[in-house]
Amino acid sequence: MKAKKANKNQSFIMGAAILTLCLLIVKVIGMLYKVSLSRLYGPVGAALLSNAYELYIPLFTLATAGFPIAVSRMVSESMSKGRYKDVRRIKDVAIPFFVTAGVIAFLLMILFSFFYIRIIKSPDSFISMLVLAPAIFFGCLVSAYRGYYEGMRNMVPTSVSEVVEAFVKLLVGYSFAYVMMNYGEKWFGLTNERDLLKYSVAAAIFGITLGSFCSFLYIYLRYRIEGDAITPEMYAAAPKPRKKNETFRILLKTAIPIGLGALIMSVAGTVDSMLIQRRLISMMERIPQELLSQYPGMIPPEKVNEGVVHSYLWGCYSYALTIMNLVVTVTQAFGTTALPNVTEAYTKGNKDYLKRSMETVMRVTFVFTIPAGLGLTALADPIMHLVYGSTDGVDISVEVLKLMGIAVIVFAAATPMCSMLQAVGRVDMPLKLYAVGMLIKVVSNYIFCGIPEINVQGGSIGTLLCYTFVIIVSIYVLIKETGIVPNFRVSVLKPLAASVICIAAAWITYTMLAKIVPQRTTGLLIATTAAVFVACVVYMIFLLILRAITKEDIVMLPKGAKIAGILERYHLIK
Repeated sequence: MKAKKANKNQSFIMGAAILTLCLLIVKVIGMLYKVSLSRLYGPVGAALLSNAYELYIPLFTLATAGFPIAVSRMVSESMSKGRYKDVRRIKDVAIPFFVTAGVIAFLLMILFSFFYIRIIKSPDSFISMLVLAPAIFFGCLVSAYRGYYEGMRNMVPTSVSEVVEAFVKLLVGYSFAYVMMNYGEKWFGLTNERDLLKYSVAAAIFGITLGSFCSFLYIYLRYRIEGDAITPEMYAAAPKPRKKNETFRILLKTAIPIGLGALIMSVAGTVDSMLIQRRLISMMERIPQELLSQYPGMIPPEKVNEGVVHSYLWGCYSYALTIMNLVVTVTQAFGTTALPNVTEAYTKGNKDYLKRSMETVMRVTFVFTIPAGLGLTALADPIMHLVYGSTDGVDISVEVLKLMGIAVIVFAAATPMCSMLQAVGRVDMPLKLYAVGMLIKVVSNYIFCGIPEINVQGGSIGTLLCYTFVIIVSIYVLIKETGIVPNFRVSVLKPLAASVICIAAAWITYTMLAKIVPQRTTGLLIATTAAVFVACVVYMIFLLILRAITKEDIVMLPKGAKIAGILERYHLIK
């Protein structure tokens, strides 16, 4: 296999920009997929889709067990030391493990599906869970290659593979779901509406599984054809690699705490699904009128008669969750690109470089999460109605998104902060933080979701409390481990001040235009788009006025030197 010439290392911001752009495309496609299906199905169908995911995610996390992050960290460390033979050995050792883990997780998902549907009282979710199971296997395989390339700071293979997966999911999944929903009776003899919904959701999920396979096929062929960044000369000059057993032990030592931490929070999502729905079921059994009185005229009577109010409200919650995940996706990209950059700075022992790297990660994270979260809260109503239209349950999901917007600020920031902990050698700390965080989340959900006046909103409260704890403690440990105190005034307070101003501008713009334009889809689109545009312009102006972004940040962007020169001319940056 012929390796390509070594590429220049991508900076944090450039790598994050590449991955963020592609992941945003992926999430927008994913949102279109979920929104289109939600409009096709309504809240109950959205709940069936969500239930399959809630079992899939922790099992997929268990299968990969932190190995992609561990592979990325080890590859980054070996690359910075010129140990290129070790880099290749890491991949060779990791691949067989991912294959084995994928097979085991595939079988476990089939087994657990029998029990999970009984816990949440959703037997119609079963076939969707079975159809989704193979996606775990292919997801494990593609994760190995993603971690390998990310450790080299090459975010392109990860980005493209995710886009491929998303496009296949949307095109195949929605097409199959639409055909099943509209022609299931004629072609397959499905006369019962419940059966039509059940098999249509399963057809939609088949697109996810096929997308996972296509994603793996792309990244595998890319590696076989193009190779990696290690030239034959670099490989020949590298020192002798570690033995396979030693490499595997280091990989395990690095991966297990990372994986357990990720697993805990993935399980927290499944616990959310089970606990929230179980608390709603309990209220419908004990005090149904108190719960239903919170949503006068919003829950169709037939859903009450069918005993699926818990699925209906969970579906409304998942509507808002789909929007929130757009924000989380971007900061996941920050975390992915932060790991190799901070690892290199820490490995080399360069405190100035490490301080700059840490501050850049924190600044870019909060510059994005704070206005995004506040924006979702302020514009929850137009956003949800613009995305979901007149779909059943959208008014309920508006109220969920208002609180979820605040929670997403800390939720989305947790991944980059914990990635930095892993980069400076504290791979154990995210596990401990997430364990305590999940406990906080479970207790909070149990308490708040059992209060009729709060009900499904308790999930957002639990998320806010959980990740606030994770953020505060992770920053404290970072300071303690590195001896570096980041500039919080620039990284957090200035973005917060600029965000409050820009969101106020957005709200005023939307309120004024909403009184002028027709209250239809086109008018809603105009008012919301204008509000977001004004918010972005005002935000950028105040970031510059408050000196919340630096010349170094701008220079690392495409055409950054030219932009920085213009801004310097007007004394907007130093």
